[in-house]
Amino acid sequence: MRQSAIYLDHNASAPLLPEARAAMVAALDLSGNPSSVHGHGRALRNLIETARGQVAKLSGAERGQVVFTGSATEAITQAIVGGAKAFKVDGIVVSAGEHMAVLKAAEATGLPVAKAGLDEDGLIRIEEIGAALAKADAAEQRLLVCVHLVNNETGVMQPVERIEVLVGPTPHHLFVDAVQGFGKLGLKFASRAPDMMAISAHKIGGPAGVGALLVKGHADQARLIPGGGQEQGRRGGTESAPAIAGFGAAAEAFASRFYEANVSALIRVAEDGMRAVAPDLVVFGEKADRIGNASNFAVPGLKNSVAMMGLDLLGLSVSSGSACSSGKVGPSHVLAAMGVKPELAECAMRLSLGWSSTTDDVEAFLKGFGEVVGRHRSRHGRAA
Repeated sequence: MRQSAIYLDHNASAPLLPEARAAMVAALDLSGNPSSVHGHGRALRNLIETARGQVAKLSGAERGQVVFTGSATEAITQAIVGGAKAFKVDGIVVSAGEHMAVLKAAEATGLPVAKAGLDEDGLIRIEEIGAALAKADAAEQRLLVCVHLVNNETGVMQPVERIEVLVGPTPHHLFVDAVQGFGKLGLKFASRAPDMMAISAHKIGGPAGVGALLVKGHADQARLIPGGGQEQGRRGGTESAPAIAGFGAAAEAFASRFYEANVSALIRVAEDGMRAVAPDLVVFGEKADRIGNASNFAVPGLKNSVAMMGLDLLGLSVSSGSACSSGKVGPSHVLAAMGVKPELAECAMRLSLGWSSTTDDVEAFLKGFGEVVGRHRSRHGRAA
């Protein structure tokens, strides 16, 4: 099978930044355990602490608030499963559009889980979160509210600041999945209301296999892996210094490279070009504020399985949504929560750009898109 030449799936995983690669290679030349007190151990510890500062700077956190984990999914699970136990909550509130890592972690707590719906634009129905909090208050119960900052499928930016106002002055707790917003939006974690936020390295051009949980001091007891006391007792297990060094280097380099790529302008070009080919194109969440690097779209009648195969044969990599669920049978739960009909959801694809994206990439995509749509419509007797 031909290897795709043009990568258009940054929301699944961004290509490794050269700066991250260089930092990882340098770390791989070092021997030892970062918890050892001898010179070899201290050298690795220095790499980890440098990376902690780099990640803290990009996320607006204090250095001591950054807890390195093995992935964003682990960070999410630590926040929800560990947080539910540490805070002694009586239930969990999520939105219906959360990443499966959040939904599965909420389920794993064994506590009652309330779901707030999404509107047709993909925005969390805040009034349903408010109703859940009011119900808990009346019953003298405490909840852990878990919401995402940016939807990984549609790119819709959620009204998290309004949710912070609801939760902040109450006995309830707030966790934010900030994976898709990290590096693209100013998180300002230290000065905001959330108790915890999860972020990931490989979404910003760092390596896969490392993430972080941003934790306020009062939430330090939200633990998942006890281990030998690493990460100040908040996450056990010997840290992967090379992966963490790559994470830190990516955090330092990503923002400037992302904005230099001008991905918002490229997405607008892509959507305008697709509409020129397919006037009936549907862009999900287009009436809401979107982060600007992704487009979730559908050509009615053209199933994503057919379209993606055609694009892949042309050397173009796009996806049908979340990489964690795109290989499974069935439409996106996010689109279902937005009220999208199953027959249209089966046509949904996601184009997501990032630091390495170029105008040439988008032009190549539009050419391939035109070929795929043209072939489909000629077979079905419809004009493009």
